[in-house]
Amino acid sequence: MKRRREMEKGSEIKSAIEELSMMVKLKPSDNQDAAAHIPTKPFLYVCNLFVQVLDKIGPTMAVLRHDINQNIQRLEMVHESDPLLNSNLVEILKKEASEGNARKAKSCSKAFLWLTRSMDFTVALLQNLARDPEQSMVEAVEESYNLTLKPWHGWISSAALKVALKLVPDNKTFTNLLMGKDDNYETLKEEMHTFISLLLPFLEEIHSILRVYKLDRLKST
Repeated sequence: MKRRREMEKGSEIKSAIEELSMMVKLKPSDNQDAAAHIPTKPFLYVCNLFVQVLDKIGPTMAVLRHDINQNIQRLEMVHESDPLLNSNLVEILKKEASEGNARKAKSCSKAFLWLTRSMDFTVALLQNLARDPEQSMVEAVEESYNLTLKPWHGWISSAALKVALKLVPDNKTFTNLLMGKDDNYETLKEEMHTFISLLLPFLEEIHSILRVYKLDRLKST
């Protein structure tokens, strides 16, 4: 509840910056350990913030939000079953790989993979908007989707997005929704740049881990 109250005071992007900054500070100092440590609870907290950002795009992202929520819940259930044992997502991946369960439809490994891809989409969208504030939201969403999610989606998901693009809000409406209370566009733009600079190295690390466990090329079924 404390985190939720704190989040209501500012934007989701500001909350994500704080969480990612804390994760960087708490990262193990040994290089080998650091490369194999993704803290489960903070990762899921950031994923929930991503859902709230996607909420602001409206009904267009309904299917993606639903999938993200399901994947978050799957990882939360495993984490809560033994918070100490499952405090590191990499250990969960390792366990599923050793048991031959990583590629199963309901695996935590697949949930982690698709949450990562959803993050890829969201950061690509924010990069587009930060780079070109005049770009239409429809173009920004479609470009970001084509770059990050479309290569892994089937034709049904891709066709559904084409239809849903008609419901995307305009650029100004979306950026206003992203702002925290008493913030302005310049503040938001600065936060977006900080957020992207923190998130990109984190995503690079995650993709390296996905490659180690041969999960990075899996497509939706």
